[in-house]
Amino acid sequence: MIEKPTREHRRSPARRLLFVLVWGAAVIAMAACGAASSGSATARRSATQSAQAIYGEPPASESEASVADAPPSAPVGPASDGDSSAPAGGRAAPSVLPDTTSEPVVQGERLADAGAGGPSEDAPSPLARAGDAGALTAVPGQVSIPGGETLTPLYSATPAPPTATRTPTPTPLPAANRPSIGGCYVFPTNNSWNQDISNAPVDANSAAYITSIGATGYLHADFGGGGAYGIPYIVVPQTQPAVPVNFVDYGDESDPGPYPIPLTAPIEGGGVGDAHVLALQQGTCKLYEMFNAHPTAGAWNASSGAIFDLNSNALRPASWTSADAAGLPILPGLVRYDEVQAGAINHAVRFTVGKVQRAWVAPATHYGTSTDPNAPPYGAKLRLRATFDTSPYHGEALVVLTALKRYGMIVADQGTSWFITGAADPRWDDEDLNQLKVIPGNAFDVVQLGPITHY
Repeated sequence: MIEKPTREHRRSPARRLLFVLVWGAAVIAMAACGAASSGSATARRSATQSAQAIYGEPPASESEASVADAPPSAPVGPASDGDSSAPAGGRAAPSVLPDTTSEPVVQGERLADAGAGGPSEDAPSPLARAGDAGALTAVPGQVSIPGGETLTPLYSATPAPPTATRTPTPTPLPAANRPSIGGCYVFPTNNSWNQDISNAPVDANSAAYITSIGATGYLHADFGGGGAYGIPYIVVPQTQPAVPVNFVDYGDESDPGPYPIPLTAPIEGGGVGDAHVLALQQGTCKLYEMFNAHPTAGAWNASSGAIFDLNSNALRPASWTSADAAGLPILPGLVRYDEVQAGAINHAVRFTVGKVQRAWVAPATHYGTSTDPNAPPYGAKLRLRATFDTSPYHGEALVVLTALKRYGMIVADQGTSWFITGAADPRWDDEDLNQLKVIPGNAFDVVQLGPITHY
């Protein structure tokens, strides 16, 4: 019997040589694939740099923010203030989202909006910067959350290489996304604050109004500074105990108390200046606002106060003020950090001007002090011109500018011209917001006003 050869015996010298040649060819092919992969990474970096060139860098007066300027991983800032998507399937969106909170949500905590139609908990922020390395990655926050609500992931930065570049801010969310705070939609979709005015005609007196406000002035974000600037607010549950309010100046134009605002609520400026106090009550979706408010033993003292039903378009009585000079609500017009982080502001923005006509247009109900017919009335809406080039801007500033083209800003109070108002929040990037300081007043138009009521 012939012995069956082993595996080694069957491999002749010629077959061994053939095996070596085939193995060598495979190694060469693998090396070629590795080179192609490296070339692809280089191409990706080149594409990122090209996009940077297309979208532009900040104005020369601004220094480039590094990846380390990304939002901190600590979950801080206003509560429950992301924009919420409209329900799918064509069904009518509810006016009230479910109330899942059992205690006040105080500024300094970040909660996702509750209920259907809220933002995705897993979706990364449109403002996250990307690259081959050093990209921002979503990490779940670790905090105690009232009522078992879900925390929207924030971002923590890993060290970035010297060549890391900024990713342009993506297009904002569709206009169908209704603003929401604390589980409540902020007014109906046809409310003046939520109207798209990008195609509205320009008012015949627009140029004169802009000259009065200051055509050579510049836009300014009146918020930031590590949370020192801006107007704070809180979200309270439906069970929040009501507190008496004593109106010391404009009680005849104020909505009587009590208000469900804890005496520990944050006060604008720490009680210095306008000292606004804002609270949104979940469940009822009513907004309580006070001007020049200060806590006393068991009550609030305030110059004026107003209550707004966020399910209604009802205005205040004609000639009445509110916590704001124009008789408008304040919270709906604030630029809020979480909506900017989400990539879109879907409402008009509150701003101040130096001189206001003794008149108003809806949705305002109160008047200014000037008899100059070229001074804007309260309630006037301004819009950033569609032809204004926003490609050199990025991040938070670009989201603001995009909203000013679509929803505009409303004259709400007398103060320094061109100051837009935002929520007090330590997460604002001041360097990013400083881009707004180069936007001139003559880049705006006043859109066609409705009937002007003179007083």
